[in-house]
Amino acid sequence: MSTIVIDEQVAKPQADITTAYRVILFVICFFSSAFGGTVSTLMSVYLPVVVKDLQGDLPPGEINSISGYINAIFIFGWALGGFTWGVISDKMGRKTALLMAIGCYGIFTILTGQMPNWWGVVLCRFMSGFGVGGVLVTTITLVSEVWPAKSKAVVIGILSIAFPVGIFSAGLINYVVSSWRSGFLIGIIPLTLALIGTWLLKESQSWLNYRNDIANRNNPLNKLLSKSHRRELIVGSLTFGTMLIGLWAIFSWLPTWVQSLITTHDAAKERGLSMMFLGMGGLTGGFLSGWLVNLLTLRRSMLICFAVCAGMSFILFKTNTTFSPVIYGEIAILALFFGASQGVLSAYIPQLFSTGIRATATGFCFNIGRIFTATAVLFVGILVSTLGGYGNAIFIFSLIFIVGLLVVLFGHEKQAKN
Repeated sequence: MSTIVIDEQVAKPQADITTAYRVILFVICFFSSAFGGTVSTLMSVYLPVVVKDLQGDLPPGEINSISGYINAIFIFGWALGGFTWGVISDKMGRKTALLMAIGCYGIFTILTGQMPNWWGVVLCRFMSGFGVGGVLVTTITLVSEVWPAKSKAVVIGILSIAFPVGIFSAGLINYVVSSWRSGFLIGIIPLTLALIGTWLLKESQSWLNYRNDIANRNNPLNKLLSKSHRRELIVGSLTFGTMLIGLWAIFSWLPTWVQSLITTHDAAKERGLSMMFLGMGGLTGGFLSGWLVNLLTLRRSMLICFAVCAGMSFILFKTNTTFSPVIYGEIAILALFFGASQGVLSAYIPQLFSTGIRATATGFCFNIGRIFTATAVLFVGILVSTLGGYGNAIFIFSLIFIVGLLVVLFGHEKQAKN
């Protein structure tokens, strides 16, 4: 069995990088990711207003269909962007790719609010997703290469909560700004961040050293698909993808499952509180993930995250036949390890690969799972009647956590076995 080796270069901080510069870098990365979360959710919160403005009054069923279509377009752009910007980052540099990706979603977010018809909105949402996907890959890659090993996991863990903070902000914008066209002007802020970054950010020294070596100027795609990196690519994709599929299947259908447990009234309060516990647990877990890694190591942290998610999914969806306040606690525990897993995996995946393909490979591992995630979320709804309820359907998909657990247990080897 071949050995997965964590690239040692990523653990060595650049000698000329000051603490002040790292603060500037973190602020730009955090807020560009946070506004990525805002942009991702903004269409969903404004959708009824957008539909009425562009098409007049429509029945709820048609609005739901349009919502699904627009969200699918965005996610597809996100997945394609995550991989494409990874390639660009390895070819043109971390700084260049990051600033271009931020500018991309900033510009097309502004343009979304100026579109007179659905075709324009769809195109702008695709390109916004394309930019957001790139930001989430390039920020993690750049921070991984310039941050000291001792505090890197903590910083990446904190960075991982930026996106959900942005999701919360989308609701705040909708509350304060009634006009959807004005709301999408929020794209001005990330565009400004990109312009500021052109003066303040530096290129990763690890990438510069790599590109200065003529022997390394091969297409990163060719190197990525070579036999020497195949195992790392498969392990990284399976590890991140299995957590992502389980997370989104539960996240997407949890409110509907809660409603299915309550037949006496509309469970708006219970649904809302369930999602609040899910969100707060995720934020807390992401924030604490770096300390978990420093305490237990990356591999043990991943094992715990997958094991707890699998166990809590069983408890949540197979032992509750009626609603009780205990469910809130179970959701919070599950979400805590959901959030922790995102910080842990964000720290782990880039370290599997050498500098020349790091961003390309990270983009692939982060985003190949999104294609299967969309399918999983769809099939939960299809399987509800076949499997006898939302709880059974969601639990079937949560078994993917066991697959992830086995990949971490047997795939992430530190020593080769003969």
